[in-house]
Amino acid sequence: MSAAAPQQILTAEQMQAAEQALIDGGDTVESLMERAGAGAADWVWRLAAGRSVTVLCGPGNNGGDGYVIARVLADRGLSVSVVAPIEPKTDAAQTARGKWGGEVVEKASGEVLVDCLFGTGLGRPLSDELFALLTHLVNSHTLRIAVDLPSGVDSDNGDVLNEGLPDYDLTLALGAWKHAHWFMPAMARMGERRLVDIGVGKVHSAARLSARPSFRKPAPDAHKYSRGMVAVIAGAMPGAAVLAACAAQLGGAGYVKILVDEDCEPPGAPIDVVVEHGSLFQMVRDNRIDAIVIGPGFGRSDAAVSRLDWILACDVPTVVDADALALLQPPMLEDRNLPIIATPHAGELEGMANAFGTVGLDRVEQAVELAEAIEGVLVAKGPDTIVAAQGSSLAVMPPSTSWLSTAGTGDVLAGLIGSRLATGVSPRLAAEQGCWLHAEAARLAGPVFTAGQLVEYIPDAFAELS
Repeated sequence: MSAAAPQQILTAEQMQAAEQALIDGGDTVESLMERAGAGAADWVWRLAAGRSVTVLCGPGNNGGDGYVIARVLADRGLSVSVVAPIEPKTDAAQTARGKWGGEVVEKASGEVLVDCLFGTGLGRPLSDELFALLTHLVNSHTLRIAVDLPSGVDSDNGDVLNEGLPDYDLTLALGAWKHAHWFMPAMARMGERRLVDIGVGKVHSAARLSARPSFRKPAPDAHKYSRGMVAVIAGAMPGAAVLAACAAQLGGAGYVKILVDEDCEPPGAPIDVVVEHGSLFQMVRDNRIDAIVIGPGFGRSDAAVSRLDWILACDVPTVVDADALALLQPPMLEDRNLPIIATPHAGELEGMANAFGTVGLDRVEQAVELAEAIEGVLVAKGPDTIVAAQGSSLAVMPPSTSWLSTAGTGDVLAGLIGSRLATGVSPRLAAEQGCWLHAEAARLAGPVFTAGQLVEYIPDAFAELS
């Protein structure tokens, strides 16, 4: 059986509704548990490779999955121990416990630990006793597998509910991905992640894991203007604009300009980047411009506020990044018809929330509300980047290398997104494609690179994604 919607990411409430839909269609809780447990057991069997297995079972249906896993593995000839600190409380878990039929012990040591203590829906920390037991079992096994979620994390936001929760080698998502599988800090503890299909169908309005793009070469009759022109606005620190422009050159657009206002110092741009000097208010009137990138190194002076206000009033597809995000105010967007793409990191996201009145929300809610407020696309950057677009489901980007955590890489991303936007794809797609190119270039660059070195790997990233 293949998953009907393998890219979707569900909240705990959506997962419960999806399971209920399966039950309404003829399944039972017990049949779903058998399906989930057997699917998870297949993965455990492969990784155990004949080694002994300890299954830690909780009182709910996640624990019931554990009893099924234990039974399937024992039937295949593995040495299996079951640890159950709390008696099963649901009918399905009690049935699974009865079918296990084997001994239940208080503690065990071995080679492979399967954590089925708590899964989706946990909203409080583990008790001291359960946390101590989990810690003991983790320390006495060499390989650790979490079923559905590691015990002690919040399914919907990825929060770690107990300080010092262990790391796992593999996490098996049951039925659908949950937000915690892709959100920090929980994501960092999960090791490899795999999806176990139980037949869950497509859920309306569910978030989704961004799909890997596939780029094509330009049309046979393409020319520099048909491929799109990007204008990068220079500011107080022009080196950032140069980084964005160099990235934009390699992101698919056919023509990239750096616009240098007469009050700004000219950047030291490469010879193959067009640098235009003059009045910014006149230069941005060029109707050949398909996308503008503003913010990298822009500055936060009163003059910068006026420039941003004017550029947004020109109603050209625009990527708003860095300093421009700190200056952005709702009135600047009132007369626009075309959406903007805002690319804040965590601190800038909070600043936008204050400016647009979306404080007091969690990160996902904040991103969604801000995308609606700006009537465009919001890329909340970080180790767990998310893309929210007005009228679209939330997209979660697959994690990229932590080597991206260096100065200037955000300017590179802004340039890439601006370049994709100039090619004519939708703002949402431009944002996701830019993130993919950014992450792939970083992967190919390997450890320890500068933002300038990252740009050099964009052509290789393009080739990998073509």
